[in-house]
Amino acid sequence: MLRRLSLAGLSLAVTLGLASLPAASAAASSSASGPTARLDTAGTAAGAAAAGLAAAAPDIDVSKVQAHLAEFSRIATANGGNRRSTGQGYRDSLAYVKGKLQGAGYTVTEQPCTSGCTTNAGPNLIAEWPGGDASKVYMFGAHLDSVSAGPGINDNGSGSAAILETALTLAANNPQMTNRVRFAWWTDEEQGLNGSDFYVRSLTSTQRATIKAYYNFDMIASTNGGYFINHITSTAAQPVKAYWDSLNLQPEENTEGAGRSDDYPFEQYSIPTSGYAMGASARKTSAQAAKWGGTAGSAYDPCYHRSCDTVTNINATGLNRAADGIAHTLWTAAVSQQTPVDDFSVAASPASGTADQGTSVTATVATATTNGSPQTVNLSASGAPSGVNVSFSPASLTSGQSSTATFTVGSSVAPGTYPITLTGSGAATRTATYTLTVRGTGTCQPGQLVGNGGFESGTSPWTGDTGAIGAHSGQSAHSGTRFAWLGGYGSTGSDSLSQTVTVPSGCAKATLTYWLHIDTDESGSTVYDRFTVKAGTTTLATLSNADAASGYVQRTLDLSPYVGRQVTLSFTSTEDASLQTSFVLDDVSVQTG
Repeated sequence: MLRRLSLAGLSLAVTLGLASLPAASAAASSSASGPTARLDTAGTAAGAAAAGLAAAAPDIDVSKVQAHLAEFSRIATANGGNRRSTGQGYRDSLAYVKGKLQGAGYTVTEQPCTSGCTTNAGPNLIAEWPGGDASKVYMFGAHLDSVSAGPGINDNGSGSAAILETALTLAANNPQMTNRVRFAWWTDEEQGLNGSDFYVRSLTSTQRATIKAYYNFDMIASTNGGYFINHITSTAAQPVKAYWDSLNLQPEENTEGAGRSDDYPFEQYSIPTSGYAMGASARKTSAQAAKWGGTAGSAYDPCYHRSCDTVTNINATGLNRAADGIAHTLWTAAVSQQTPVDDFSVAASPASGTADQGTSVTATVATATTNGSPQTVNLSASGAPSGVNVSFSPASLTSGQSSTATFTVGSSVAPGTYPITLTGSGAATRTATYTLTVRGTGTCQPGQLVGNGGFESGTSPWTGDTGAIGAHSGQSAHSGTRFAWLGGYGSTGSDSLSQTVTVPSGCAKATLTYWLHIDTDESGSTVYDRFTVKAGTTTLATLSNADAASGYVQRTLDLSPYVGRQVTLSFTSTEDASLQTSFVLDDVSVQTG
């Protein structure tokens, strides 16, 4: 949690005897998990009510949440004792969370904070679960950074770990979704709510309108804490409050945290917000101690913004109650109560390709389980012209796996464009379309092979660190308004973008051109930061901070050795531990002739 809000125009008055965040018994066991720990009031009316709520959402295993906290602690120890937004501890924390989410099947995006954040602050991390109505988004967020003074395990490893384990539990259960769920781990909260503020500002009014509620979780395991809810009487807070009410916790309004965490930027754009907290430096009242236990007159978190905010500074009972309440809120807002029907999807990548007579081209056919349980899917193709053979390796797979489709073109196939239907057959039948273009041997139609080379049309078909693509403040496009900003962090890391193209065999020449602006804070001719261009595994060019210039420079590379072949072009930046170098890429083109 931010100690003092630095946003202009906000006055925050905290009266110590009346301050806010909810506290649980500090004597909670770290093994508090499972039905007994979750209900916490077995044999009472509140316990029965909690049991009813538990039927709707799965239990979040608090021991798994604590395992994430242990990893955050290890990362902080390895990086000077903290996870501040500008340090490697933050980036390692982000990499840990990102890896868990990608492994679970989330669409994960790193969003560089290009305006309003502390210099060299790491990116936000946004993860979206597929399924549900994309016009109705429910967001769950927590700041991932700590202060410089300590590892920030309660502030805010607790919120970050709780929503991570909730996200992983959602993926493991894979229920039928009615609405869309999006998770966020914010950068630079401790310096002024900067990461979340940048995120909300970067959305269009239409995108903001799709967010029906944002739920924030900041310091949800304070050892002398209380049970506090943001905007407790609001509509958004109803499912949040219902779960804690079922445990007879008698939660209160989070007055201490008002305007001090990442829900505030959403409020500024009239997006409904709520969430849990257990308190920071404000002191517990006698009435609160009588209701929740703990020590009256002492801070909710005696290690707030201190080096002692470690894994020993965690109230496991409060953490467990908050994590289960998060799951209840998510299931209430976005999960269908109907029994899910097993279903899957099929997609081809790339969705089109070109082959000459007597050659072949490949595509990846990806399947995903969109509802219920994984199932066996058998692949087939239809609509191919005579002389074109389509094969799959493997031809039968389990939804969630991928196959390679090979389109083999006979020497007598007439040149033309042919839509081919790729079909997956299981409990249901799902299809995708692949567009095959056949060119006659020895013919070459001059043209541009790179899709969205100017980055003006979103991110597709580029893959990799697509969060680098946009109209970022601090750099400008060579043409149009959008570009790809690779690097520029001033700390160890890399960004990469790639795209697969097919160079027709009938062409005598193929040329790759791109415009690159390199600016750097490095000095001299020593190479510290690099920009690499590859065709497949072959390095075509390497540039560095030593090649910095005041504007864009057009670069040209020969792709003629790849005539008649499918090749993946990649552009990668690699930075060392200090002093930024930005590699700003625009107007990428492969011309044939």
